[in-house]
Amino acid sequence: MERLKGVSMILIGAMLWGATGPLMEWTLDVYPITVPFLLTIRLIVAGIVLLLFLKMKKVQVTSIFRQKIWTRPLLIFSVAGMLGVQYSFVAAIDTSNAVFATLMQFLAPVYVIVFISLRLRKWPPVYQVLGMLGTLAGLFLLLTNGRLDSLVISGEALFWGVLVGLAFTFYTLYPARLMQEWGVLLVVGWSMLFGGIFLGLINPIFLSDEWGLLADPTLILAIIAIILIGTMAFVLFLSSMRFISPVETSILSAMEPLTAMVISLVWFGHFLSPLQIGGALLMLVFVTWLSFAGNKKPVKDNS
Repeated sequence: MERLKGVSMILIGAMLWGATGPLMEWTLDVYPITVPFLLTIRLIVAGIVLLLFLKMKKVQVTSIFRQKIWTRPLLIFSVAGMLGVQYSFVAAIDTSNAVFATLMQFLAPVYVIVFISLRLRKWPPVYQVLGMLGTLAGLFLLLTNGRLDSLVISGEALFWGVLVGLAFTFYTLYPARLMQEWGVLLVVGWSMLFGGIFLGLINPIFLSDEWGLLADPTLILAIIAIILIGTMAFVLFLSSMRFISPVETSILSAMEPLTAMVISLVWFGHFLSPLQIGGALLMLVFVTWLSFAGNKKPVKDNS
């Protein structure tokens, strides 16, 4: 029963996160709202809502600060993990589209393999090398439509796409001890709040003239939907790891780019060429295979 619960969590969370991309793409396209403004509101409001929810459930939300040893890793995760993932993801959407951003985030297992190989100072196993080559071949088709002289995605979009994969890798690996000690909701709530405050300080939104845009009720509804759907996706994704293995989580996360592709096709009419579709599917197959094959290897290969 618990495994079924975990599978349900990751499937629903992945589909919600996949749906968040097209919604943010629509919001950024229709309204002259900037990424920092949208993201600061999203993170601060989501963080406050989560912490208030925990407070209503009689959770001591400030207990994490009574032991100062946890304050530093929480702040690091808030800025480099939570804010890093959210900002790079939204920036990748703003400079390209939701499908591209979601697929680039899905490259995280490749970054994990590279990180582990560098740390251990040895080449990865053959199956991992083949998996990475297959994934990169799919990415090549997606970005260039099979032509060496044609880059379908801008350089700026590629930069944010690479960054979202790196940030998601950090987001997945770094907070394990934090969440084991204090729980997913508490860590996510504080990291969203701190991440939003940090972004609001380096890009002071209280000086922005974008506040007038919030007079539009449709924009307010869109922001509320982004906050609710995105927060639920994050919580479900991280909570699922209590019931199923990270490998199963990684495999089932394939629903994210598939959901984004379907919604973008129906909503925006974003048609990919046959080669680009083939590249996207190739990425999904090889990343899933990497995760599945990795589960059968000795622990020392994944440590």
